[in-house]
This record gives sequence, C-alpha cells and structure tokens, in this order.
Amino acid sequence: MLLSARARPGEDPVPLPSATAELSVRETEAIVRAAVDDGRLERAPAARIGRQLGDPRVLGAVAAAAHDAKLRWRGATVTVSRNVFLPLTNLCRDRCTYCTFAKSPGDPDAKTYTLGEVRDVTRDAVAAGCREALFCLGDKPELAFASYRAWLAAQGYPSTAAYLVEACRVAVAEGIMPHTNAGLLTQEQMAALRPWNASMGLMLETTSERLMQKGGAHHAAPDKAPALRLRMHREAGELRIPFTTGLLLGIGETSDERIDTLLAIRGLSDAYGHIQEAILQPFHPKADTKMRDRATMLEDDVVGWVALARLVLGRSVSVQAPPNLANLSGDRLLDRLLRAGADDFGGVSPLSIDFINPEAPWPKLEQLRRRTEAAGQTLRERLPIYPEWLARPEFLDPAMRERCLALADRDGYSRPEATEVAA
Repeated sequence: MLLSARARPGEDPVPLPSATAELSVRETEAIVRAAVDDGRLERAPAARIGRQLGDPRVLGAVAAAAHDAKLRWRGATVTVSRNVFLPLTNLCRDRCTYCTFAKSPGDPDAKTYTLGEVRDVTRDAVAAGCREALFCLGDKPELAFASYRAWLAAQGYPSTAAYLVEACRVAVAEGIMPHTNAGLLTQEQMAALRPWNASMGLMLETTSERLMQKGGAHHAAPDKAPALRLRMHREAGELRIPFTTGLLLGIGETSDERIDTLLAIRGLSDAYGHIQEAILQPFHPKADTKMRDRATMLEDDVVGWVALARLVLGRSVSVQAPPNLANLSGDRLLDRLLRAGADDFGGVSPLSIDFINPEAPWPKLEQLRRRTEAAGQTLRERLPIYPEWLARPEFLDPAMRERCLALADRDGYSRPEATEVAA
C-alpha cells in the first residue's frame, strides 16, 4: 500500500501515487504542507514537483507553502548587506560560456587593483555606510598568465590568494568587513584568509558533471568541477567558516540536477552547520558570450525554484534572491519572490556596480525597504556574517568577531551609527 501525505484535522489522507506519476494539485498541496511541518522537503517529492513547476497551479501551491515556511522558520525579516563590490582581479584561467567577467592580460578591460586602490575604495565605502567589502576575483590567473605571475612576484606575493590576504587586511584596517569569493581555494589558503574575513563563499552552481563535457557551460572551466567545489565547501566547514553558496539557474542543467544541487547544499549544512545562505541566481544571456542565444529564464521558473529551494533547504539556510537580477525580468518578480520564501537580498551597493552582471543595476535600499514592507515583511541590514553565526563564537576568529560585534546591534544586525571600528 502506498504511503499517504499527512492531512489536516478533518481531511482525508492523500495517497501518494507511484514515483513516475504526475502529482495532482491536491497531492502537491498535501506534500508541501507536510514539508513545512517537517522542516524540509525530501528528494523524491521535490524532484517530481520540480518537473511540474510549469503548471501554474503547482507553482502556486509551492510558492504559498514556501512563504508560509519562511514566516514560520525565519520570521518576517528580510535581510540585505550594504556593501562595496571589489573585483580584486578579473583575470581568470576559466572560460565559462556565459561569463563576461573573466579577462586576459591583453584585454583593455583587464584590471587588478593595487593595495592603494583597495584602501581608497574601502575608505569611500565606510564613509557611505557600507559594512561589507565583497572581494570577488577570477580563478587562479597565475596558472594561466606569465605576465601576471611576474607582476605578483614583483609585489612579493607567490599567489593571488596570498595577495588577497593582504587586500583583506587593508580593508579591515579601514573598518569594513571582507566577504571573499575567490573561486577555488585550498584549505590552507582559506585558513590564512579566515582571520581577515567575516565570511567567505563559493557558488556551487551545479553538481552536474555533464556540464563539464564538450559543449557544456563548464567545458573550458576546470575550476567548476563539482567534486572540487564540493571539497572546498567541506573544507570550509571543517574550518568553521560562515559560508555562502548557491545555484546558477538556466545554464543547461535539468530540474533533477537542480534538486541534486540543493540536496548537496543541505547535506553540507547538516554536516558542518556553516552554510549561511544559498543564492538562487537566474542566468541572463549576455551579448558577447557563447550562450548569448540562450533564453532568459521565465519569471514563473525563477519564482518556482526559489520556492522549492526554500522547502528543500529547510530551516537553517537563508535563500537569497539577487534583487538586481530580479528587476531585469520585470517589476513584479521581486514582489513575487518576497512571497515565495526568499529571505535575503544579498549585497546591494550604493557605490559600485555588479561586476558579474554589469547590465543589472542595484535597486536603491529605500526602494527595497518599501517593497519588502508592501509584502508584509521588514527589511533589516546585516553584516557579511548573519546574526545566528555571530552568536556562535567558534565560527569567527576572535579578533574578527570583536570587530563584527562593534558594528552590530544587540540582535546581531548592522548598527547604522557604527561608522568605524578599530582595526
């Protein structure tokens, strides 16, 4: 006999069909209601629902349950980080077929920041009330470019990772807390960065090995190998580093592969307790890339996968919806995401563009505040480390924790009047 999804008092149990049959709307509603009560949605029903998100009725049931889950599990607060985006170098040895960030040394747009420039940018950011310096950079450019290796050596650094440590020190000295997303790092490199970062991150993007094959989005990107990226996630957990990860949606992966990626993230969170948030980043085609003819994700698809991520990831992991990418798809999308389980907007900068998606301007923080309130929720600014992790001393170097506490209010969110902190 088939198991049944739990019913509410007075309702008949809903029998679960076979694993290959499509779910009815009633069955979907019962499954997602049970997931809200249980604190997570398991693989088999999640995969089946994922294949049916194109049905507006299924989408509506999942979004409603995800919104209920967000309010029950994480409250009516939506967070955002006022940051400055600092691409320390856009040189990169990988060539993802959707990327416009990566440059080679001969490109007129190639740029590596000097430490003096890092100091100037972070000083301006502190004056603008920013709390986070997002260091984002290409993967291991020294392995691909002899001229860059020579430049690093002339500065006295054996690797980009070593140079990054010094750049983070400069930022901290100016009173802003770094969050580093530097691509693949070794455990030793992360350990060296840990005292100078409030958090770190690496987009998992996908666990699909298939996309590493010829013709796939990651064929010419050795650092996108899922096994390597999963290993870095595990090693960050062993080091107790508050960590950001995420999915890149629409680069050729299947719905089942998306579920596998979400479950991999949940497994890492269960094992190490270090995953702060998962970004659900929809792919937007860019004119000068090999994937320029790929269709932009439909609004319903973005909403559906944010909602399903909320239910699969469970109680402890925040679901981030980048608001600048949402606005590219229409004014309604951001409002729908707020009613589909999203509880974080990530970094929004008053000073810098999104260098990964330069076509997508940041909304103003006041605009985000108004729209969040219109959805019946409250926007609060956070530090690069979430309040829950700031309350766990083992997840921060002691000196870094003191710096963060000096910038935080009693609830662990960003304290607006804390304009500087001793280095």
